[in-house]
Amino acid sequence: MSISEANNSSGSVSEFILLGFPCRRDIQIVLFVMFSLIYLLTLMGNTSIICAVWSSRKLHTPMYILLANFFLEICYVSSDVPKMLANIISQTKSISYAGCLLQFYFFFSMCAAEGYFLSAMSFDRFLAICRPLHYPTIMTHHLCARLVVFCWAGGFLSILMPAVLMSRVPFCGPNIIDHFFCDLGPLLALSCAPVPKTTLTCATVSSLIIFITFLYILGSYTFVLRAVLRVPAGSGRNKAFSTCASHFLVVSLFYGSVMVMYVSPGSRSHPGTQKFVTLFYCMATPFFNPLIYSLRNKDMKDALRKVLGTLSKEIPKNTDK
Repeated sequence: MSISEANNSSGSVSEFILLGFPCRRDIQIVLFVMFSLIYLLTLMGNTSIICAVWSSRKLHTPMYILLANFFLEICYVSSDVPKMLANIISQTKSISYAGCLLQFYFFFSMCAAEGYFLSAMSFDRFLAICRPLHYPTIMTHHLCARLVVFCWAGGFLSILMPAVLMSRVPFCGPNIIDHFFCDLGPLLALSCAPVPKTTLTCATVSSLIIFITFLYILGSYTFVLRAVLRVPAGSGRNKAFSTCASHFLVVSLFYGSVMVMYVSPGSRSHPGTQKFVTLFYCMATPFFNPLIYSLRNKDMKDALRKVLGTLSKEIPKNTDK
């Protein structure tokens, strides 16, 4: 279907064209192979973390239960990357109006949920290091389960109002989005009429989620760092530093790229920069997270070895059958 045919009889847009990465065909093939490999490794890495946590009784603690819920990383990266890969090798590069809104809603819901989970993990570390005697009575499995439900539900509910408002934005053409997914800025730029209420609401919601969660995490780790520095040098201090360093590195990767994208004034005016930064936090962050959490954590590495060892034993049995 041509771009001119994308408008239905009522004059409203029925589909959008995602330009993605306009370049030579051979370069597009290279991008497709590279992004597909990163996507598959991301799925494998995050699935391995989940399997390691649930297969090892030693890891059945609140910190690792929260980490296992980073199943949302799989949902997060799958909300836009498969469509991006399909569009790289496709000639039409189209996405339906409903598909675009759903992609917008699920992608940003996963982003919000990740912010809430990172906050919950910082709360867990704060209690474990700053209030160690009270930790078992406060961070119970019941509270941990409530935190998990809050993070998942909070992510989807936080973006509900922006998604409803976006569904009411009038689109009557053009329908070309210079991006690889249905991002907020490019969508609002295609509106037929000014939508100040929608723009203000989306900006307010995103800013509140980003800054409240980030400031909470920053405050929690400030108290954690002060507490760790008071601990005499030794294995306990090193373990606390190692655990908190991996958490804070993930926080820095996620919030650093998100803030450059949605807080920096000039980032939205350059489509190339916008695509690169968005690509970083929607592909690179989920890809690096399993490496960060596993390489800096002895218990996680031991659990992963057991999972991989079990798999390596099962594969020859299946091939023999």
